[in-house]
Amino acid sequence: MTVVLVDAGGTNIGSVRYALQRLGVDASLTADPAVIRAADKVILPGVGAAAPGMARLQALNLVELMRGLTQPVLGVCLGMQLLCEHSEESDTPCLGLIPAVVRRFVDSPELRVPHMGWNQLMRKQPHPLLAALDDGDWAYFVHSYAVPVGGYTLATADYAGEFSAVVARGNFHGMQFHPERSAAVGATLLRNFLAL
Repeated sequence: MTVVLVDAGGTNIGSVRYALQRLGVDASLTADPAVIRAADKVILPGVGAAAPGMARLQALNLVELMRGLTQPVLGVCLGMQLLCEHSEESDTPCLGLIPAVVRRFVDSPELRVPHMGWNQLMRKQPHPLLAALDDGDWAYFVHSYAVPVGGYTLATADYAGEFSAVVARGNFHGMQFHPERSAAVGATLLRNFLAL
């Protein structure tokens, strides 16, 4: 099985790669369209902001390629947000694969933004990506923007209201949290993705 990490400039690429190595998979980092197209699984990692993330994909001529992939694709953190239609962050058009607009958490005295730390996952619908996941399992989040709950939502977390923690539409999947930093739960979810 060939797994590639799309070189979209995310600072979490090394930790995602190491998490996959712990599962016995040596994923290559690439921006080569032919390598991405030929892979069995594609992961779009990302930490940072939507506009630079999309600008990098455009500069590498990967936007249409990403939209046309037919194998299982996983967006992680910012990578999940880039799968959506649009982000409020810098008013950024995204890949349009998940029918959602990414919105910023509302600042308030009770709510620190970014949302940073461990939070519980709650399943919303069955999916092979969630195999062996129990309601209340913990995952590690760092983000200021979130995807609202919709028909694409597989699992949620709550931070002054529910938001999408895991999404899927067709062969495109996303995890808002960092599976590579989420201990056994993250390893299980990555293993589930590799088994799709």
